[in-house]
Amino acid sequence: MATRPEKRKRLSIRELLKPHVAALAFGLIAVIGEGAANVLEPWPLKVVLDNVLRSRQIHGWLNRFIHTTAGDDKLAILKFACIAVLGIAALDAICSYAEKYLTTSVGQWVAHDLRRALYSHIQRLSLAYHDEKRTGDLISRVTTDIDAIQSFITSGLLQTLVNSLTLLGMVGVMFYLNWQFTLIALSVAPVLFAIVYTYTRRIKKASREVRKKEGEITSVIEEVLSSIRVVKAFAREDYELRRLEEESLEGVEISLRARSLKAKLVPIVQMIVAFGTCLVLWFGARMVLNGTLSAGSLIIFILYLGKMYKPMQELSKMTDTYSKALVGYERIQEVMETEREVKDLPGARRAPKFKGKIEFEHVEFYYTPGTPVLKDVSFTVEAGQVAALVGPTGAGKTTILSLIPRFYDPVSGTVKIDGWDVRRFKQKSLRQQISFVLQETLLFHAPVWQNIAYGKPEASRAEILHAAKLANAHEFIEKLPQGYDTILGERGMTLSGGQRQRIAIARAVIRNTPILLLDEPTTGLDAASEKLVFEALDRLMEGKTTIVIAHRLSTIRKADIIFVLKDGVIVESGKHEELLRSAGLYSKLYELQFKGEEEVERPVHG
Repeated sequence: MATRPEKRKRLSIRELLKPHVAALAFGLIAVIGEGAANVLEPWPLKVVLDNVLRSRQIHGWLNRFIHTTAGDDKLAILKFACIAVLGIAALDAICSYAEKYLTTSVGQWVAHDLRRALYSHIQRLSLAYHDEKRTGDLISRVTTDIDAIQSFITSGLLQTLVNSLTLLGMVGVMFYLNWQFTLIALSVAPVLFAIVYTYTRRIKKASREVRKKEGEITSVIEEVLSSIRVVKAFAREDYELRRLEEESLEGVEISLRARSLKAKLVPIVQMIVAFGTCLVLWFGARMVLNGTLSAGSLIIFILYLGKMYKPMQELSKMTDTYSKALVGYERIQEVMETEREVKDLPGARRAPKFKGKIEFEHVEFYYTPGTPVLKDVSFTVEAGQVAALVGPTGAGKTTILSLIPRFYDPVSGTVKIDGWDVRRFKQKSLRQQISFVLQETLLFHAPVWQNIAYGKPEASRAEILHAAKLANAHEFIEKLPQGYDTILGERGMTLSGGQRQRIAIARAVIRNTPILLLDEPTTGLDAASEKLVFEALDRLMEGKTTIVIAHRLSTIRKADIIFVLKDGVIVESGKHEELLRSAGLYSKLYELQFKGEEEVERPVHG
């Protein structure tokens, strides 16, 4: 039975940051230094105002420190204040640099680790998952969403701590100086925090919608660019442009709504800050005139308020960065929590060297529940035999090929190789003994030799050349600008269909596996290319168990056994001549599809 998907353990922030504890610890020290510099910054000015310009005695620890350091001489006190300004500025500069460098480093490495983990997991997810998901949306999660997390770590993680420590330090000092006046200064704080909290929730929701739409736009672009030949062939450029415009316009509307929320928050915070400053000026100036507060202390309160509200403003701005990062993390987590539907079972072992006997025993399968694709399919292909699958479109031929390497698992029944249930083996070792040549050959933007050796990276140059010669590919490869070192365009589109297929055959030759699965690779080729591909396939199939989806009479005639499928059921099996005599579905397909081809071939075969 097909294994049911399970949930993975959540990928926690702690897990991501754990390898970077040392850098974060040094960053924390830098943050404490930066916060201390912010708290100390106004004090030299207070000393100058109260001790130098107004000759007012400062009580407490600061007076004792100044008296011990500079004595009672005003010029000495002024000199001390100037040195303090420089020292505090130097502390702030050093700590600020260290904090930014360390957070940038941590952000880059976390993004690298997260991207690697996500990309690895996406590759290992079952084909059923990829069948349902849009590629562009997955690309968006690997790029844009991870960038959002990196941005938050770089500019928000420790910076939020800096702002928080600065706030706590300043509030503590303000209470130390005059607790009644501090309560007046902080009277607007509850309103400020309530507004920031409310807007943060709304911005997070808007950011989630923006991210979703960005993924949809990326999907549209990816689909069109990967199918650009089809778009051009059907002159659908204008249609695809309109489709992108519709998605993009929706994206503009969603982004503007999100941006409007962010744009409203900052001026609201600024107005509240301005109101708080007015309160401090009004009550503070009157207290100075009454002699209950020194001018230096009032300056500290005003400067602290400016510095205090600035972190609040920064925290309000940070809601955007935080919201994007949180939404990005949730979207990444959604993928990471998805378990493979097809996975190695407990106790699965490495597959032995196969002889190649393939058996299907009462196999049933569906992609969508209630819509069976294969119904009680049973057949046997002996080791070294060539079996052809014949039937109308949608009969289940490609699904049969997909079940052998466990791209999917049957809903019920068993697929066996050499008498062993394929689920007994680790997927990697199973697939290492199976080669594929499909209708659509996918090549990579890489040198020719690397494309040929894709299934066997350790292959020597001699092995690559030998495989290319057996596949009838060596001659045309030698004529390429850099021969085997020629970089092929994306998906191999710089080559003809026949050339791509011969490289695919060379790829299968070099693996030299006991089992070969072919989805008739000559479809759509011209006569000359088809002849070369057939010659290469004959060499490739020699001594291997081969199952081929057959669309050509020449392929069917070479088969040791033919299985005829209709609506997911094997309705006939046998050799070509036997099936023709039975006057069943195969005979009808032959009349419709193959008879004309036989008439063309007859003079050739004599």
